[in-house]
Amino acid sequence: MPAYDDSLSPPAPVARVSLRHPGSSLTVTDVLMLIDSGADVTLIPKSSFDLFGLEIDLDDTYELKSFDGRTSNLNAVRLDLIFLQKVFKGRFLLMDEKFGILGRDVLNHIVLTLDGPHLNWDGR
Repeated sequence: MPAYDDSLSPPAPVARVSLRHPGSSLTVTDVLMLIDSGADVTLIPKSSFDLFGLEIDLDDTYELKSFDGRTSNLNAVRLDLIFLQKVFKGRFLLMDEKFGILGRDVLNHIVLTLDGPHLNWDGR
């Protein structure tokens, strides 16, 4: 079972996903993502997208409102996200953090068991 990341406080479930550019074989692996069932959408680390060497359409932005009411404008990119041997095709928002966030737009398509006392999780 994958482990929680205990460098976060409190420890939290994280996953490693792969990103693939649609229409090509360009793939970025081992992208660290926080599993967050409270997030509506999935956010990709911009540093991972930058590894593709592709341009970002700066006009393709969405306003995002965080839990504390702050708003930010984030760019969207079209990618395939591979998690638990499933491919999620769509538009994902980019964020300037070292890890991304797996939100309910992905998590609602899998069965996920969080075992907080043992600091691990399982999914299918």
